[in-house]
Amino acid sequence: MSTNANSNQKLSLIKGIPLCEEEGIGALTLAGYLKEVTAQHGPREAAVLCSQSAVERWTYDDLWLRSVEVARALLACGAGKGTRVGILMTNRLEFLASVFGTALAGGVATTLNTFSTAAELEVLLQNAGCSILLLERKVLKKDFATILFELDTDIKTATPNLLTSLKFPYLRHIAMVDSEQTDGAIEGWTQFLKRGATITPDLVAATAASVSPADPAVLFFSSGSTGKPKGILSAHRGVCLQLWRWRKWLGLDRDVRSLTTNGFFWSGNFAIGIGGTLSAGGTLILQQTFQPEEALAIMEAEKVSYLFAWPHQWAQLVDAKNWLDVDLSSLKYIDASSPLAAHPTVDSNWIDATHAYGNTETFTLSSAFPANTPKDISADSHGQPVAGNTIKIVDPLTDEVVPIGERGEIAVKGPTLMLGYIGIPLAESLDEEGFFRTGDGGFFDDQGRLHWEGRLNDIIKTGGANVSPVEIDAVIAQYPGVKITKTIGVPDDLLGERVITCVVPQDGNNLTENEIQAFAKEQLASFKVPRRVLFFAEDELQWTGSAKVKSSELQSLAAKQLESEKV
Repeated sequence: MSTNANSNQKLSLIKGIPLCEEEGIGALTLAGYLKEVTAQHGPREAAVLCSQSAVERWTYDDLWLRSVEVARALLACGAGKGTRVGILMTNRLEFLASVFGTALAGGVATTLNTFSTAAELEVLLQNAGCSILLLERKVLKKDFATILFELDTDIKTATPNLLTSLKFPYLRHIAMVDSEQTDGAIEGWTQFLKRGATITPDLVAATAASVSPADPAVLFFSSGSTGKPKGILSAHRGVCLQLWRWRKWLGLDRDVRSLTTNGFFWSGNFAIGIGGTLSAGGTLILQQTFQPEEALAIMEAEKVSYLFAWPHQWAQLVDAKNWLDVDLSSLKYIDASSPLAAHPTVDSNWIDATHAYGNTETFTLSSAFPANTPKDISADSHGQPVAGNTIKIVDPLTDEVVPIGERGEIAVKGPTLMLGYIGIPLAESLDEEGFFRTGDGGFFDDQGRLHWEGRLNDIIKTGGANVSPVEIDAVIAQYPGVKITKTIGVPDDLLGERVITCVVPQDGNNLTENEIQAFAKEQLASFKVPRRVLFFAEDELQWTGSAKVKSSELQSLAAKQLESEKV
């Protein structure tokens, strides 16, 4: 902890333990990571795909061999060090092979959001500069091959290996994992893999060995909740550090069977699902797209012990028709306060590692308390800086570090920090001391614990006071029957902004504005209590790819409802 030279006041500058003192960290390239977990757990079951048609299982040895197969095909297509390989797939075994195969070939795995519209996909592909695109053609009602044909007719008229696109000038090869039929420039999966027949495994090994921990490994895009998605490039070292850490943060053992229900295009799901599970030697259960009844059936059939899902999905599971018909007794790593812990077959005292803070720019967490941290230690905080990290709180106007307890902007420096945004010099994203200014508000308490209060531009300024919507939502989410809660500020002539909480009730619950306000008054200062509580159906809300409600759209929706009440 640092102190101000001109006073005895402690400053909000907190360091984690030195990186060299951290235990449990292995290889720091993705290829090295896969090689190490395969050597440790080879014949054990690594991943299972549960689809409506079949169940497919891969061991760690299978994952290694399939990843090498993809790497050989990529090298045959001309991939080299730094080549960006787009991966547009749901949760499936081939996604894992594509990511690790790209790493073995020296490329940069570029994860693309399967919820993307045609316009959004166009922006992602243009910004990413992918030379090779591996896609799943049919995702729910979307046909991504057809979307590509509409975006650029050259993709439809060209033949595989002879693509020249003016709209996507770097793009040369496209393959679809769920089809064996060639369509224009898009070839089937088997045909794509056959391209690697002339590439030896020794060349793959030599290529992988040439990659250093400092080289770019993955390109993820921000959720776009505050504007257009930004391409965020991360190095192997940063990604692998987090992959190894999530097993420790969650306290998972070798027998863990993790179900993930959301796409790996989000860094959190990638690091938590893949890292937490494979680093432990466990089994990753894949559901391609979230369907609550199917998820419950999978949890029973595959004896899932850890479930990673979004908060609003918990409520959907509880509301599912088969909720009381399934046996969930295998759930071991389920927070005792979560809705699933209330299932009659579940018995858990586990405390989730939710006292944590991070973002895509730091490839998940930069501060944390691990699972099962006693509440008197974690309090209501978001953890302490992890190994190698330094976090400071600065005045957003003066850039000066503020005293302990004072609110400001969270700034982070550490070994998992991004290499930079695509198209933006790194220096423009960091301050003079190399810290990333997150745009998030928060403070440190006198125990060195970080408290995150949301985006600075989301802080509601009402009647001269600053109100954190995160704090309000944490309270209202506890009220029985609340499925989703999102607090926003709406312009007000008198107060500057009015505190408005938007709520989606659980099915069958008839909540009222007065009862929620009364509940909030019991736990919040009067100026934090929402002036209005508005109710919406879940399908009225718009979501980002990482399952965040889009604040700007919700503000417009709330404003319209308030205006309609005046009529």
